[in-house]
Amino acid sequence: MLKGVDPRLNAEVLQVLRAMGHGDVLVLADMNFPSDQVSRSTTYGALLRMDNLTSTEAANAVLSVLPLDTFVPDHAARMEVVNAPGDIPDVQHEVQAEIDTAEGMPKPMVSVERFAFYTLARTAYAVIQTGERRLYGCFYFRKGVIGPDA
Repeated sequence: MLKGVDPRLNAEVLQVLRAMGHGDVLVLADMNFPSDQVSRSTTYGALLRMDNLTSTEAANAVLSVLPLDTFVPDHAARMEVVNAPGDIPDVQHEVQAEIDTAEGMPKPMVSVERFAFYTLARTAYAVIQTGERRLYGCFYFRKGVIGPDA
């Protein structure tokens, strides 16, 4: 156990979050996402797991230590619902609320078509598979920077 670090962040996840650089992408995937296969194409090359957490819980833990990129509009993204790209399921509303809380202001996610999301995920730094069973619980976060102290 470490002081000040969310205990839901396991050692492998913390190591990857620390190793990522500005602009690198982290995918948070639900149980239905082809995480094992996709993760082999990522920079990290292996699947990370947060099996006992929903996407919302995992996002809360990850965003407690991961700054989001403030220089780009796609600081975070959600997978679009097939044939209904404007629909936003509850799980996506919940993760959006976690982003807004972590950032201290509304920072809307962009949406990415399902197969485009798969393609982007293969170029990500890493994939974390959660225990999320709700459909469309797939997201990505683009790592930002921590500025110098004032």
